[in-house]
Amino acid sequence: MPLEVAHPKDRAAALIAAARRRRVLQAWLPWIVVVAMFGFWEIAVRGFDVPEFVLPAPSAIAASMVKWWQPILQNAWATLVTTAIGFALAIVFGLALGVAIGSSTLLYHGLYPLLIAFNSVPKVAVVPVLVIWFGAGAIPAIITAFLISFFPIVVNVATGIATVEPELRDVLRALGARPIDIIRKVGLPRAMPYFFASLKIAITVAFVGSIIAETVASNDGIGKLMIVASSRFDVPLVFAGLIVTGVMGVLMYAVAAAIEIRTTGWAMRGQTDPMTQAPGG
Repeated sequence: MPLEVAHPKDRAAALIAAARRRRVLQAWLPWIVVVAMFGFWEIAVRGFDVPEFVLPAPSAIAASMVKWWQPILQNAWATLVTTAIGFALAIVFGLALGVAIGSSTLLYHGLYPLLIAFNSVPKVAVVPVLVIWFGAGAIPAIITAFLISFFPIVVNVATGIATVEPELRDVLRALGARPIDIIRKVGLPRAMPYFFASLKIAITVAFVGSIIAETVASNDGIGKLMIVASSRFDVPLVFAGLIVTGVMGVLMYAVAAAIEIRTTGWAMRGQTDPMTQAPGG
């Protein structure tokens, strides 16, 4: 019997349908994983009869969120504002210093040891000093969020600019390009994928910095709420604060990822499975 050969149009339709199913699965997969995790958590806690003060069930955490929704919302907003301000400062200063370090060999070798030593200092040890300098409140949380998210941005931007091929630099210089032109036209576009990768790391650790400072000295914030809740042995409220922080981190990450796709989509072509692409698509 002769082998049946699929018509090109049928093959294209099959590839388009497979790509559509893949996109639907990618959209629903995170929700499926989250629901499965909380379902397993609920079953395990109830099946092993774990005390609520050790590990509350998701249903108990949800009940605590409903009961204390106003304090949670108020403190979550305070944490989000302080984290966003510290993160924005880290972007501005981290991008500027990263460009400077990546563009200059002298700065690269001169400042890198200092940056590594500074990043090695535990930020929780810096918070008491910030409290002495600025008092209790939002400023230590903002500075801590800035300090903890500053280093990844500097390192990634500097790496992106410093790894521009020397041959390309030589060709551009031969064509009359100035160093600032090379940085602006080649270095910065080359560093953008590194920059956005650092943003997605920095935004998550920025929340860590804010909450560390809020647990030490702050009048509001999720960290303060969790300390008060733990002092009352209200463990479901503590976990509610953790979950709210995780949700805020995911939302900020999603914003950074959306901006990355719009601005540096050319650098992410390899993440698309070619087997699900229709011809010419």
